[in-house]
Amino acid sequence: MNENIRCFLSFDIENQEIIRKISSIQQFLLQRNIQLKIVKPENIHITMKFLGNIPYNLMNKISNELKAIDFNPFLVEFNGIGIFPNINHPRVVWIGIKKGSIELIKIFNQIESLLHKLGFKQDFREFSPHLTIARVKTAKNKEQLINFTKSKASINIGTMRIKYLKLKKSDLTPNGPIYTTIKKFPSKSEGEK
Repeated sequence: MNENIRCFLSFDIENQEIIRKISSIQQFLLQRNIQLKIVKPENIHITMKFLGNIPYNLMNKISNELKAIDFNPFLVEFNGIGIFPNINHPRVVWIGIKKGSIELIKIFNQIESLLHKLGFKQDFREFSPHLTIARVKTAKNKEQLINFTKSKASINIGTMRIKYLKLKKSDLTPNGPIYTTIKKFPSKSEGEK
């Protein structure tokens, strides 16, 4: 098989209460006529590394390298809403990660090192763990978005335990992307079960 597969590495948000809270935030923003493309609840995740379109025959090599990822299960606390790159030019609406960000950065650094061996370009930008919940389509009602994010800069969304890093396939469709898990990489205690 010589086809390419669009892939990324992530931690899925499997806590339904957190998903429910994020969905209500998304709906609130849409009701204010802020021009957004929201991320579907089933697609919300912590992106660890976007791999791009990679040859199918590289999948086994990637999986073998990523077996070396070393982490214990840990808690992640989702806290605060913000905008990338900045409030003057909003492009992405995100939820921050308070507790657990150090662990995520350590895992990111492991991923970068392991995939560099396979020829992937290293990302030298500072890794900023977050959840993307929407992309801004236009600047219409930008002030409402800015005021909302400022008022929710420290909102607590919830806490969940991270246990599995996932290699996921992304199929782009007219109705948005469809993500499929290709491989799961367990934390130490999950891998020992």
